[in-house]
Amino acid sequence: MKQLKLGCVVMAAGNARRFGENKLAAALRGRSLILRALEAVPAEQFEKVVVVTQYPEVMRLAGEFRFAAVHNPHPDWGISHTIALGLTEVRDCDGVLFCVSDQPLLRRESVERLVELWRAHPEKIAALGHSGVRGNPCLFPARFFPELMALREDHGGSTVIRRHEEELLLLEVPAAELHDVDTVQALEALEAEL
Repeated sequence: MKQLKLGCVVMAAGNARRFGENKLAAALRGRSLILRALEAVPAEQFEKVVVVTQYPEVMRLAGEFRFAAVHNPHPDWGISHTIALGLTEVRDCDGVLFCVSDQPLLRRESVERLVELWRAHPEKIAALGHSGVRGNPCLFPARFFPELMALREDHGGSTVIRRHEEELLLLEVPAAELHDVDTVQALEALEAEL
């Protein structure tokens, strides 16, 4: 049986309006959110890792990881545009993992386990979750690429997953790993908990 080719898209292009500044540069325990996001990617599992961003400093950091960097000049077009830019770069893969960049406690080991789960069920969508509630990242087989490419504005992968709930496999992880940081207050609260 042939080894399935996997791509990974790290979505790091948003304007972070609720945060008030480039939240990817914000630090938790001395390490920026984007650094933490890139460290959580088990690169050896993927044919290609693509970081889609509007920020030159994120593009430079992606290069340090030897990840491909794709400039998104229109983050205001919504997450669908980031998905399309990333997916275009890995469209020849059998599946693509989409990661967000604001889950600072996501563990590389959890992402590795998610990839293993998907490789055992490559016809399914696989995602991390806690107590039956889906979170990120999410891994889509190639048959869903046309639906992902057809998304518009601020509609992301959740739109596709809602149409195919019966196709979804969840890998249970601690709730903290799925916690995303949307505001300065949320980051401060997380820092206080650690």
